[in-house]
Amino acid sequence: MIELVEKLIENKQCLALMGPTASGKSQLSMDLAKVLPIEIISVDSALIYRQMDIGTAKPNAEEMLAVPHHLINTLDPIEAYSASEFVEDVHRLVEAIFARGRLPVLVGGTMMYYNALQQGMNDLPPADETIRASLQAVWQTHPESLHERLTEIDPVSALRIHPNDPQRVIRALEVYDVSGKTLTELRAEPKSHLTAFKLIKVALIPDDRAKLHKQIGKRFDLMLHSGFLREVKTLYERGDLNGDMTSMRSVGYRQAWLFLEGEYDYETFVYKGLVATRQLAKRQLTWLRKETDVTVVDPFQTTPKERLDQLLVLLKQRCQ
Repeated sequence: MIELVEKLIENKQCLALMGPTASGKSQLSMDLAKVLPIEIISVDSALIYRQMDIGTAKPNAEEMLAVPHHLINTLDPIEAYSASEFVEDVHRLVEAIFARGRLPVLVGGTMMYYNALQQGMNDLPPADETIRASLQAVWQTHPESLHERLTEIDPVSALRIHPNDPQRVIRALEVYDVSGKTLTELRAEPKSHLTAFKLIKVALIPDDRAKLHKQIGKRFDLMLHSGFLREVKTLYERGDLNGDMTSMRSVGYRQAWLFLEGEYDYETFVYKGLVATRQLAKRQLTWLRKETDVTVVDPFQTTPKERLDQLLVLLKQRCQ
């Protein structure tokens, strides 16, 4: 098995375990770690935040100790994180993991991140917390004025971004205030393409979506019994977070936040949390079906051993 990893490193190949939420990506990566020297890079926009453990189904302490994990518990929930920052972090991590003689395994379902790795990113400026905080303050009192301003400076983006989408309206204005260029201008510039390594893509896609929905329901119920609402209440009571922040817009957290604000009763929170998770899975599946050169495995028609065996066969084939 060491020779297999050495060959993959020589070819600059990484494994990517993709799939919708609750499809078993993390478990498959942990099974792989028992037979290959790997390090896991999280491809999840919520796992990167500290204090957000239960609602993100974050690996437990034992799993984190058994296998090196990266891009987990890196940021405080008050901080923003972009796809371009993710791409930069992954390139740095992959190079270091290769140097240690281990196989980088990208695990997660934030498809925008995968797309950024494969298609390249326009060079957008990093987040500026001061400017963002100022724009968020305006949003709290005169939200319509921000979209009106966006319409004046970047009418193309204003047509694309809904006036009631604070995250995207504020980001578009933040980009302009930081760089002096509109999102439309920056996206028209040449992209920086991925050249440092190749992805061997495996997608866990169920043929029967009802089975996935059942698994989502079971996991959401487990989160609730494990103290998910207490976790969000702790974040809510910090006083420096709000429901429009990137971290708190994560599926489940958004609905819990609104429950704590009194907008939902408990039953509505549970219903909306489940619906939002299913909608996320639907978007992930739609994106995955557009992926090319991907090996599909049905997580509900195979045993854990069969999935691991398929994975090892694929890696051996890619080495030839």
